[in-house]
Amino acid sequence: MRFLFPSDYFNPKKPDEGFLEQVECLHREGFETSVISLETLGVGTSKIVPPPVLGESVVYRGWMLSPLDYESLAGVVQSKGATVLTSQASYLSTHYLPNWYPLIADLTPETKFFSMDDDLEQELRGLGWNGFFIKDYVKSLKTSIGSMIDDPSTIGTVVSEMQKFRGNIEGGLCVRRVEDFKIETEKRYFVLQGKAFAASPDEKIPEIVKECVRRIESKFFSVDVVERRDGGMRVVEIGDGQVSDLVGWTAERFAELWAEISKGNP
Repeated sequence: MRFLFPSDYFNPKKPDEGFLEQVECLHREGFETSVISLETLGVGTSKIVPPPVLGESVVYRGWMLSPLDYESLAGVVQSKGATVLTSQASYLSTHYLPNWYPLIADLTPETKFFSMDDDLEQELRGLGWNGFFIKDYVKSLKTSIGSMIDDPSTIGTVVSEMQKFRGNIEGGLCVRRVEDFKIETEKRYFVLQGKAFAASPDEKIPEIVKECVRRIESKFFSVDVVERRDGGMRVVEIGDGQVSDLVGWTAERFAELWAEISKGNP
């Protein structure tokens, strides 16, 4: 098993400083790591330093990648005789909301999907909801006016601000029905090879996370859950584990789950 991180922009042989702690903790657990320049993926000159060993399984840990860039990264790995733990299809199965939503629609807020050519204000009025959470297939707007609105007439402003701060709308628009969450209760879990892990080794895994494990086939993904004010649990987000931040996690704990799976699956 080898972990592949983005390289530092000014030193392509070293990891980006944002991932140094993860690199160090994985080394302490006995894993090998490499780096790759994401800036050169689109021009086909990316190299893995040091290169993976023939037959090795490679796990990417880094920034979110477009489908084309992820395909390019997987191609670089495979050109060295190694394999990626997560194929492009599997990456998109948990990275893009429309792909995972049908699998757990009863566990997460109701969601509708629209193209940029739709009359978005009219579509929102037709839903008759009291609140709307707006995002593209991957991200929401965390700056400016934010992503949560209650007036359909403001949807145009949200979309223009997303385009301004994000550069583009990835995939299309997702409109999620706002539910009454206790925001402070939100937690992230990682699922690796069919087993769910919590940020604390002593924490009991919620049943809703176990249900996601049963329904979603990806080898490595994240599940964000939150408590609703009526006491129910809801899934806020599913993500590809390779590009999910360590929200609420330590790098040490993250490395531990890989060590546990590795020792149990030689």
